[in-house]
Amino acid sequence: MEGFLISKTVFSACELGVFDVLLASERPLSAEEVSQAVGASLDGTQRLLAACTGLQLLNTHQDNGRVCYSNTEQASVYLTRSSPLSLYQSIQYSSRTIYLCWHYLTDAVREGRNQYEKAFGVSSNDLFQALYRSDEEMVKFMQLMNSIWNICGKDVVTAFDLSPFNIICDLGGCSGALAKQCTSAYPECTVTIFDLPKVVHTSREHFVTGADERISFHEGDFFKDPLPEADLYILARILHDWTDERCIELLSSVYKACKPGGAVLLVEALLHEDGCGPVTVQLYSLNMLVQTEGRERTAAQYAALLDAAGFTGTQHRLTGKIYDAVLGRKET
Repeated sequence: MEGFLISKTVFSACELGVFDVLLASERPLSAEEVSQAVGASLDGTQRLLAACTGLQLLNTHQDNGRVCYSNTEQASVYLTRSSPLSLYQSIQYSSRTIYLCWHYLTDAVREGRNQYEKAFGVSSNDLFQALYRSDEEMVKFMQLMNSIWNICGKDVVTAFDLSPFNIICDLGGCSGALAKQCTSAYPECTVTIFDLPKVVHTSREHFVTGADERISFHEGDFFKDPLPEADLYILARILHDWTDERCIELLSSVYKACKPGGAVLLVEALLHEDGCGPVTVQLYSLNMLVQTEGRERTAAQYAALLDAAGFTGTQHRLTGKIYDAVLGRKET
């Protein structure tokens, strides 16, 4: 129960803008000042600030007998909207979308399928029609991915030396955050983001600017349309959405399009080979059940999928962060 209460406390503090108000003030604020700034009751604000202090997200200060509050460094870095490493959008997506699906976890376990229809009243027959059920929901999901790769992206694109691969295709590249990490780490490369037309349009409008000269776009559905030729294909948090059969189908298309001597980089949260952890990845696998057709897998399971599609010499690297890297090669 405590974990649920903690997460909802953080969700509410972010949604109200508590950490943004304290960051902007440049001085500690009283509960009265915070409540006025966020438009909330004094009693509720006092309780929320006290809980955030207990969670070590806020510092307290005494000022002429008044208790005042300021952000801890972690709160300023990860919980304010303006921070380059902000998790605000990820937290909002968890609060407003993932939590609604998890309300039906028991049904998901019984039925063995995702719960979009019960949670949102939309058919889950087409996974991404459900995920992108409105423009607002699509932008929220893209902001979630953006925040994840702003924090974890460098680690996964440098887990292997990708410098031999100058032409990169990021399948399902979404907001372009991982593409930007690639062009930053490898100055000689160019990256093509392959995604659905409406995702490409939104990415151009909100995320990728003309200044990103080495990033381009290719519109399409990677299950239906031909893939552009490249030296390296990146599939980041893609395969965990799908069944083994659909993964092999997609990887076979990648193998066909890949240049000889090229490779595919999978970015996923890896389970231990015995399946006994990490607990975060085990929970992610439950999340895949309530939200998608897929699951989290071990490195050996991803290697088997790559082998079935024709790739060889598969290696994996643990980054020490949430997401790890698996590299499969196409022989020359």
